[in-house]
Amino acid sequence: MNAIRFTVWPLHRTGSWALILFGASAATYGLYAAPDRTWPNLLLNGFYFTSLALSAALFLATQRLTGARWSASLRRIPEAFMMALPVAAVLMMMLFFGRDILYSWTHPGAFSNAPAIAGKAQYLRLPWVSGRSLISLAAWAALAGLMRKASLDQDRDPRSSLILHQRLTRYAILFVVVFAVTFSMGAVDWILSLNHDWFSTMFAVYVFAGTFVQGIAGVTLATVVLKERGVFGDLVNDNQLHDLGKMLFAFSTFWAYIWTCQYLLVWYANIPEEVIHYVKRTNGPWLTLFALNFVVNWVVPFAALLSVRSKRDPRTLKSVSVLLLLGHWLDLYILIVPSLSDSPRIGFPELLIVAGYGALFYLIFIRSLAAAPVAPLYDPILLADAICSGILANPIHALPPE
Repeated sequence: MNAIRFTVWPLHRTGSWALILFGASAATYGLYAAPDRTWPNLLLNGFYFTSLALSAALFLATQRLTGARWSASLRRIPEAFMMALPVAAVLMMMLFFGRDILYSWTHPGAFSNAPAIAGKAQYLRLPWVSGRSLISLAAWAALAGLMRKASLDQDRDPRSSLILHQRLTRYAILFVVVFAVTFSMGAVDWILSLNHDWFSTMFAVYVFAGTFVQGIAGVTLATVVLKERGVFGDLVNDNQLHDLGKMLFAFSTFWAYIWTCQYLLVWYANIPEEVIHYVKRTNGPWLTLFALNFVVNWVVPFAALLSVRSKRDPRTLKSVSVLLLLGHWLDLYILIVPSLSDSPRIGFPELLIVAGYGALFYLIFIRSLAAAPVAPLYDPILLADAICSGILANPIHALPPE
């Protein structure tokens, strides 16, 4: 198997560092001059990029669990995304210093007048929340690191390829089990508890749906761009693009289904403890963003990807992927900021912070992608496909001499 490598352009590295510097400066000044405006944006962007790295790891894990063959040559893309998890974990833990601004439940007497939800007073104790956050972030980063190591070990030790392939599957099983529990707690601790009077039994599933679509969109966008630039050679074909298009189409619809179910159940029941979340978001300046969220995250992607041809078209896939990545940011914005602000505020400081986070994530992604061949060298699935297609007459030909 040929080792095709991705090369990092110096301009991309320099530009990323410049945007990181600008974003860090904007955040530092904002914490001094307007902490009430800055901390919500740090939570928003920190969770967004953590969920992007995490959803890439989930994409990789679910492909392994389902025995998917079509995505084997794409494996290094989600691997490069998920390598941002250690840095994302540090950024998320830094939110501890803004807890008094972000979370009203940290204030003394926050639950004194709410006997109906007094159980939350025990769950939302600062030591417990901090401990859960630390354990979750550490577990995600550790398991992502183990999956990455097993993948790279396949390149270094081709004669143990099948053993490492099975090991990667075991890590994937463990990751999915850990993810199911820890992500649900994280969604509640970091986002739902911004308004500790509100609750929804569907909230964790809703955040998961948006997160998984985000990961698929990120992998799709990277795949199409790299294919267009000739990085993959003939390792990625139109059938794989079609599969990615089908996943975007299916899981954006799944997000819309959960969005609709949660909204209709709350609207129909009309229970005061539940409607407080939607009352603010469906009135005043928030209503436009609330409606735009549904259009961006489902109506447009659904219409754009409805035909078979569009699911195979690189331009359509790129456009829809970018739209869904922006749409998930908007979705999180509507979940987070209305709980902490009376009106939307997206100005130059917010854009600089977004650019800084995005540049940091992009820099980690390109460095991780360049650290290994863009496709696994000795993956059993790729070797079997090469034999079936006549590229290799015998798998022993792919192995280096002892």
